[in-house]
Amino acid sequence: MKRILVSGANGQLGSEIAVLSKKYSKYEWIFADRDQVTLDNLDLLHDQLTEIKPDIIFNCGAYTAVDKAETEKELVFTINHLAIEVIAKYSEKNKVDLIHISTDYVFDGTSSIALNEDSETNPINVYGESKLAGEIACLKENPNSIIIRTSWVYSKFGNNFVKTMQRLMQEREEISVVNDQVGSPTYAADLADAMIQIIQSPQWIPGIYNFSNEGEISWYEFALTIKNFGRYKCNVKGISASLYPTLAKRPKFSLLNKEKIKSIYNLHIPNYKESLKKMFI
Repeated sequence: MKRILVSGANGQLGSEIAVLSKKYSKYEWIFADRDQVTLDNLDLLHDQLTEIKPDIIFNCGAYTAVDKAETEKELVFTINHLAIEVIAKYSEKNKVDLIHISTDYVFDGTSSIALNEDSETNPINVYGESKLAGEIACLKENPNSIIIRTSWVYSKFGNNFVKTMQRLMQEREEISVVNDQVGSPTYAADLADAMIQIIQSPQWIPGIYNFSNEGEISWYEFALTIKNFGRYKCNVKGISASLYPTLAKRPKFSLLNKEKIKSIYNLHIPNYKESLKKMFI
């Protein structure tokens, strides 16, 4: 029986993998929180991996507080870069299949067409810089690994845009949402399913892949869809990102082209509305 280690087990993606894992009892699942797989202590991390002895690693653990990252650069790079280097070295040495999760924030947002895996990277915040450094280290130390870039992740678990909108729309009469940042959301359950389909595929094709739900929308349009599904009375107003300053810059355009992962692994990726409905059932 193959043993799958899922780091970041308490995050959105790790939690969705845990739900799906019940259907895949042919694997032994190890769900590790930050104490069991300690991404900010590199010596301990190596020892933990050696003790767990996984056959497959789903690396879902990361430092993801984008604004806070601007003031905690050393910690961010330890978790999102150096820890990935340790995991990739371990997986290469021990012939472990590694799927590492990355982000659309490796891009600067200046594109006007959907970004593919070969599009030029140019992160505009510390979080994006650290995740790009992690990608580079991952492929350098283990060229056989798979990296999945994703965007705008939400889930029934954890904190995310959808759950924030649901709360605010019930509390307030009016909210303002940025209407000039474009991309597509990712339902974590869909990404979890894609990762499991990849490890069950007869082929393992290493490299970088993009994954998000289908559709091209702004955060404002996403909020309107949430309002519609939730039948909330709240008025939703679209505003420019310049009127909502944040510590970290965000890419204005981060729509991901998913053709590579769809064709190689024969995946059906739902439209974002189809997946969002599941949050309201």
